Amino acid sequence: MIHVSHLTKRYAGRTAVDSISFDVGRGEIVGFLGPNGAGKSTTLRILTCFLSATEGSATVAGHDIFKESIQVRRKVGYMPENVPLYTDMRVNEYLRFRAQIKGLGWRESRRAVDEAMDICALTEVSKKLIGTLSKGYRQRVGLADALVNKPDLLILDEPTNGLDPNQIRQVRELIRQLGERHTILISTHILHEVEMTCGRVIIIDRGRIRASDTPQNLVRRLRSAGTVNLEVQADPDLVVAEVAKLPGVVSAKHTDTRQEWASIEIRTETNLDVREELFDLIVKKGWPLRELSRHQASLEDAFVDITHQTANEDSPS
Repeated sequence: MIHVSHLTKRYAGRTAVDSISFDVGRGEIVGFLGPNGAGKSTTLRILTCFLSATEGSATVAGHDIFKESIQVRRKVGYMPENVPLYTDMRVNEYLRFRAQIKGLGWRESRRAVDEAMDICALTEVSKKLIGTLSKGYRQRVGLADALVNKPDLLILDEPTNGLDPNQIRQVRELIRQLGERHTILISTHILHEVEMTCGRVIIIDRGRIRASDTPQNLVRRLRSAGTVNLEVQADPDLVVAEVAKLPGVVSAKHTDTRQEWASIEIRTETNLDVREELFDLIVKKGWPLRELSRHQASLEDAFVDITHQTANEDSPS
């Protein structure tokens, strides 16, 4: 569905996107992640023909974004981070206007608008002025606009921006449903949502692609050590000294004292679980136990690890 080859965008004095290449297959839901200023929005705007590139090439649904921009726009539904809306129009009027701009006939546009409003839970506010809506509802109007012409590809830039937790959950379920009919490229800072929604993740940092894999594989490749939290009733210095002797333990440190309870943070070698050995030690020493838990790495941990790694690599020595 999307093929990007050595795409580059330069502004005066800086390179926003630096020779990136990636593919998105038909039917995929792909998370496009990166820190602020990494080049995410610039890349999305190039793919939707809102910006021109300095170098490289890209196609969407087989159409060249530079030579066939009209055909590309017909295949793409784009929801930018800050949705531009006509606030003096009513929701249904605006969506019909947008549908007709996108080439739908009068009858077809009415059916398409009704369906888009139903999908995005806008029916109850269909006759309200957009300017009177909350930010969350305006986001829904922007999403309905992206959907109204039933495009093959949806590109969503921060689709949950300004939504409350319940609305975020609704959008997550909606994206899953839309993934059955559309290819979706989604940029967001809510990594938990990406982990639950996307089948693949592309991480861009400083204008370059740093990783492209499933969320699960990115977590498995996490370089940082694992963490185990231990809380026992014993002298903290003694606990730290005994725990540090166990095979696979990288470090152990006392983090807090709650009356007679010692809280110990234990760093282990990657993918090594030492909880059984810890439990045997606790039983042997007769320490009363209140907590023995392992921190499970998440996509957020992988994201931080990858972007910190590249920041160190790119920093001057």
